[in-house]
Amino acid sequence: MRKLLIVDDEKNIRLGLKMMIEREFPGSYAIMMATQGEEAFGLYRSEGADIVITDIRMPVMDGIALIEKLSETDSGLLGEKRSKPNIIILSGYEDFEYARAAIKYQAQEYLLKPIRRDELFVALRKCEEDIERRSRLAETIAGAESYRRKLQSSRLQELLLQTGLADQERRELEREIDFANYTVPFNVAVAAYKYEDGREMKRGELMALAEELLQFVEGLTVNAAFHDREGRVVLIGSSSEKIAELAQIAEGKGLSGLLFGLSEVGEHLEDIPKCYGQALEALQYSFIYPHVQLIRHQDIQGPRLNYAVPEEEIRKLGNILGTNREKEISPLLHAIFHSEQLAELDIHYIERISQRINEQVLDEVFRVYGEASVEVLKLYRKVGTMSRFRHFHDYFKSLEQLLFSLHEYIKGIRSAHSEHGDMKEAVAYIEDNYHRSLNMAIVSNHVSLNYSYFSEAFKAFTGESFVVYLKKVRIRKAKQLLHDHTLKLADISTAVGFETAKQFSRVFKELEGISPFEYRAKLLSCQDQPHCQA
Repeated sequence: MRKLLIVDDEKNIRLGLKMMIEREFPGSYAIMMATQGEEAFGLYRSEGADIVITDIRMPVMDGIALIEKLSETDSGLLGEKRSKPNIIILSGYEDFEYARAAIKYQAQEYLLKPIRRDELFVALRKCEEDIERRSRLAETIAGAESYRRKLQSSRLQELLLQTGLADQERRELEREIDFANYTVPFNVAVAAYKYEDGREMKRGELMALAEELLQFVEGLTVNAAFHDREGRVVLIGSSSEKIAELAQIAEGKGLSGLLFGLSEVGEHLEDIPKCYGQALEALQYSFIYPHVQLIRHQDIQGPRLNYAVPEEEIRKLGNILGTNREKEISPLLHAIFHSEQLAELDIHYIERISQRINEQVLDEVFRVYGEASVEVLKLYRKVGTMSRFRHFHDYFKSLEQLLFSLHEYIKGIRSAHSEHGDMKEAVAYIEDNYHRSLNMAIVSNHVSLNYSYFSEAFKAFTGESFVVYLKKVRIRKAKQLLHDHTLKLADISTAVGFETAKQFSRVFKELEGISPFEYRAKLLSCQDQPHCQA
């Protein structure tokens, strides 16, 4: 429904126009009315209007002053873009000056009072045609502009990852991104938003947030704003101080999760990927500075502490878990990370330590003892990726919590094993049930132990893996049955738990060096020889 504003100081004219329009165009217009120009302009600023029908001679602000003000503004109080309204002028005076003013401000029609219905309706239909035409043109322009921006963003994304450009390729890129119109020198900023729980803001929301904040920074020229391949927002702007002001505004609005990395100055197309790398590196350091939203590349330059990975301390950390030395976990973890020197550390040292703890401690615990509770596993999956945390202290706290949870988990498993003699019970179960279809899952469930832990504990207790041990028990039982010459080999195979005689024969030969048939023949040949052993 179109918005139509009628402006006339005579009430009867306003109401008469409203009735004529509603009868001819039912349901087509939401009609507003004003008595003079100033009131009408206030309505337009607050409500907007597609068509304005206005008288010329009015008190306070006349019609010419009104259409002049309407031609000067195309936005409402909230800053949204708004097309200029179509204007129909009413006048009881055939005055050339009024007509000239109407032409100057592109009035759609100039109608003389008293208003003729047919002339009014023709004027309104012309306004409708013009609005439709402008709407189609705006869609076409918006589509072309959207395509141009997408193309530029795509080419800029590619440029971020390039290290060398041939002359022809550079010229083509400069043309496609309109580099000739960039304000130089420029800085590159990379922005990301991390919530307190480590989740990252979606790329569309992040770009919308950045664009909204940019409106509050006066004097900042943004040459380009686009996403990199990881969904972060990249800004190529004309002033590092203005970009820093952007971060201050975000902080003032309580957007503490919006983090910025800022490059040093660039001037040429080839500087864009270099500056992007600098901004990205600076952004990484926001991880170790919890109350700083913008990090400049120049501020992280110079020597930073970068130690060798303390392999022995990390190994010791893993060994402590499940013992009575849990008080050593936190101090050792602080020492491994050198957390007292956090602000001076190289970020890559922290990344290497995190990776080695994942591999040598966390992964090893689950390899040996199997899966823990759902809560522990959720924390394990999160701690396994350091980038899921906004700041180092959040990561360290979660890692510490996970280590204490694993410590209790391992203690519980070891306690259950030592108190109930699980392995003896497992061996006894095998001896009683070897003839059935057995596997390690069945036996570990029987003694109520985690599958992975059972595997390691069984091997430590018996000196054999579960599979080898079961094979040996079955072959030992089979050798006893082979003394009975009336039993067929196939029956013996079934009696000791093998699925097929072929499998029985293969395993028998694997362990004894000869087939069951050869073993039985050897038994027969030994019957008459007292010192013969089979």
